[in-house]
Amino acid sequence: MKKNALIVFQKNLILGKVKTRLAEGVGEEKALGIYSEMVALTYKEIPTDMAEIFVYFSDEIPLYHTEKNHRLRIQIGKDLGERMKNALEEVMAAGYEQLVIIGTDCPELKAHHLVRAFTLLETFQVVLGPAEDGGYYLIGMNSSFPYLFDGISWSTDLVMTQTLDALHQYSLSYQLLPTLYDVDTQQDWERFTLRFSKKKGES
Repeated sequence: MKKNALIVFQKNLILGKVKTRLAEGVGEEKALGIYSEMVALTYKEIPTDMAEIFVYFSDEIPLYHTEKNHRLRIQIGKDLGERMKNALEEVMAAGYEQLVIIGTDCPELKAHHLVRAFTLLETFQVVLGPAEDGGYYLIGMNSSFPYLFDGISWSTDLVMTQTLDALHQYSLSYQLLPTLYDVDTQQDWERFTLRFSKKKGES
């Protein structure tokens, strides 16, 4: 069986440093609370027997992270692409063969998406989870492709298009997961809570 690793990128829960666009609409304290809730939702969906779990924090390894089976690291790099590339290279160098990386701001992400991503990596070199805003909520690979993180306009609606262009340029096989949405603004959060309340009422 191939060695799977799930890499979670998480921002430290620091007031004023998380979800700044969301904070513009709801305030910094509420934005911190919302982000904390999304982090909890993310970990709730991670199957414990699917892969080794690495958590890469934005600033420092916190004392409050209580999951003993998680391997804790710090992100290194000047932008998101470099930080993801460095994390993937570090974990791959440790002997892991199929790697998936996710963030912590996509409340629609479910366990079956993660299971599907690792299953697809048995056949395809890369798997991507497109986000509605033009980025992606998940990227996975079964070998080292660091150039997929170069020349990308991070935090714009061009991320997914530019990544697909790179996949075609280097003739890499890939598969896409369903398109989901991240929570970056007050409108995004209201959309999620409305949908969540409807599902709760239907159950």
